Amino acid sequence: MVKEESTPLDRAPILVVDDDSDIRMALEMLLSYEGYEVWTARDGAEALARLDAEEAKGRQAACLLSDLKMPGMDGIELLEALGKRHSSPPVIMISGHGDVQTAVEAVRRGAVNFLEKPLDDNHVLVTLRAAMRERRLALQNTALKKQLGSRWELIGESEAMQRLKKQVEQVAGAEASVLITGENGTGKEVVARNLHLQGPRASMPFVTVNCAAIPDELIESELFGHERGSFTGASERRIGHFEAADGGTLFLDEIGDMPLEAQAKVLRALENHEVTRVGASETVPVDIRVLAATNADLASAVEAKTFRVDLFYRLNVVPLVVPPLRDHREDIPLLSRHFLEASAARQGRAPLGLSSEAESHLMASDWPGNVRQLRNLLEGASVFADGAELGLADLEQIQGPNPQPGGTLVAATSDDPFKVDSFEDFKAQSEALFFKRKLEENNGNVKRTAEKLGMQRSHLYKKLDRYRIRD
Repeated sequence: MVKEESTPLDRAPILVVDDDSDIRMALEMLLSYEGYEVWTARDGAEALARLDAEEAKGRQAACLLSDLKMPGMDGIELLEALGKRHSSPPVIMISGHGDVQTAVEAVRRGAVNFLEKPLDDNHVLVTLRAAMRERRLALQNTALKKQLGSRWELIGESEAMQRLKKQVEQVAGAEASVLITGENGTGKEVVARNLHLQGPRASMPFVTVNCAAIPDELIESELFGHERGSFTGASERRIGHFEAADGGTLFLDEIGDMPLEAQAKVLRALENHEVTRVGASETVPVDIRVLAATNADLASAVEAKTFRVDLFYRLNVVPLVVPPLRDHREDIPLLSRHFLEASAARQGRAPLGLSSEAESHLMASDWPGNVRQLRNLLEGASVFADGAELGLADLEQIQGPNPQPGGTLVAATSDDPFKVDSFEDFKAQSEALFFKRKLEENNGNVKRTAEKLGMQRSHLYKKLDRYRIRD
């Protein structure tokens, strides 16, 4: 018999439950030789007592091997008792030849497998290892979901956030498309992630596409994939984002910046539930749920004929609006603690507190960059903090001693730049008014505005954010 390499998790104790002392002893010898710690019990009641006693010491069994027929509490009753607990180890039933049908029923009730007497050593070990692998994967999956849930948690107890959380909970289980709108930095992707994680597709892929970041000439290939040789540089077949999201969720971020030609093809893919790779003649079926997000006014874009009306109605089946931070300031202390704890975890240090002076300053700010701006400010300021609390002086290391409300951003506060007192303010106000007017002339379409101005889209985004124009 060859011993199999295993992880420390697989070495957790095994509980053997059987009223036959010879079987208990034989299994204990077999499993001990394989490196397992073995606990034993004569019936279900004794097994539960042993589990309780060990749990009080902070220890848990990795798996149970339980006989089906025992005096007192039998295997089925033990299985039912374990099912009522918050967490319990996987159970493998041991049955006699005449009890196989009952053992199959036990599997239907939650047992992971069953072994038939007389026991074969190799079969016992193979079955046990399979149960241990399933347990390990389940634990890893739970830990991963917890980690992801923490990262994408919707933070806030205000009326606005409670309303949003309720809407997400109601919509998550549906298959309808959702259009998420809100200002930059409000957390539209967080809402999308919650819709995915709380829905029936949670275990399947979540694929994000930033429509504003893909060049027009590549967007079809990125979304639908391409065949080898379909264009210059296509050296191999590549699947697109639609296929990558098959079975799961496709999140189309910045959907308002998608070119019209691509919009038509996206609509066709959504309507027909299939895509055609660039350079291919055959279609590929896809099963996806679509979530989209934008900070643009798509209804105005439809009127300006820069966004397809049919795609708008296809995406806007369920509209969700994410409130700006200034509309739920009461959540700032809670958000701040969350971000400071996350920053501390990344830096491997104890979480910082927040002084009352610093908290008052945060509460009084306008936050044009919303939750993202708050997070970045706190993360940057925590680098300078040398005490147990983050103070106003630490914030000023990032913002400066006399920051504009909400940070270092400059707003276009007047339609007349000549009303300001300094030349620097005049230049800032003039530039802000220029970009504001050009964006209005293009109905809020950042991509088209950048093209007409002859500047990179990313550079224009920075200007719009600086002057609080885009949102």
